Amino acid sequence: MAAEPLPAGDPAEPLISARGLVKTFGDFTAVDAIDVDVRPGEAFGFLGPNGAGKSSTMKMIGCVSPPSAGSLRIMGLDPATHGPAIRARLGVVPQRDTLDEELTVEENIWVYGRYFGLSRSEVRRRAAELLEFAQLAERSRSVVEPLSGGMKRRLTIARALVNQPRILLLDEPTTGLDPQARHVLWDRLFRLKREGVTLVLTTHYMDEAEQLCDRLVVMDHGRIVAEGSPRSLIEEHSTREVLELRFDSDDHREHLAAVDGVADRVEVLPDRLLLYTADGESAQAELGRRGVEPLSSLVRRSTLEDVFLHLTGRTLVD
Repeated sequence: MAAEPLPAGDPAEPLISARGLVKTFGDFTAVDAIDVDVRPGEAFGFLGPNGAGKSSTMKMIGCVSPPSAGSLRIMGLDPATHGPAIRARLGVVPQRDTLDEELTVEENIWVYGRYFGLSRSEVRRRAAELLEFAQLAERSRSVVEPLSGGMKRRLTIARALVNQPRILLLDEPTTGLDPQARHVLWDRLFRLKREGVTLVLTTHYMDEAEQLCDRLVVMDHGRIVAEGSPRSLIEEHSTREVLELRFDSDDHREHLAAVDGVADRVEVLPDRLLLYTADGESAQAELGRRGVEPLSSLVRRSTLEDVFLHLTGRTLVD
């Protein structure tokens, strides 16, 4: 099926624009009246725990799940009336790989490319380019089934690029991968962004959001609770540093009195106290002067995990 031509559009206009976007399933509201704009060429993220509404939002953007209310425009078009035309210019990397494991690596791209009306010669040319990009050229004739998780993920991304999409949707792109495989995948995504592909991703990994996203929204229970760049969100909602304290205790609330006044804010987690302060080492020294002796203490910089904890009262892995 040949792609229906899309309007050129104003490069200053958002590629994705949602206003009051809602998704319900019976009495359950998965996405609760959110406003989102994604600009051409940026990497935009939806950060939040499982069940926050991220995947439901992505399915609406991907034109496979109709909104229950509100307005949504993708590349200037309404998914309700121009779904096929929009999907033809999207690349989609689902949360779970949907590769045909009995086919070879290159055959997976060939078959997918034919769905978009690419000629046999064009799809083979694109497959060769994409497997080089994904660092899979040497495995092009290998059957998919025995490949590592990282290789399968890179193949899924390569396959999603066969139609040269304007927007690449990535739902939890590195879930289940080891640290080395995650960093290889991040490098591939950085390269795509430099080539002008707009990236939209969901993640519950704070480091992934900080590494990849120009801007992001923090979602909780279907709503957007904060929006901005990773750095601006940390500056607005947290302190420069965090002092983590672990005690030999079943209830860390028992130690709140001992740390009173040492930090701007204290959060109690089941296994530790988090002391939010501009200077973690000074706070650590003050506790030493007070004779407070935790099992362990660690000074680190604030992250998006701390932003989420401050905004929602829970962690991203709850």
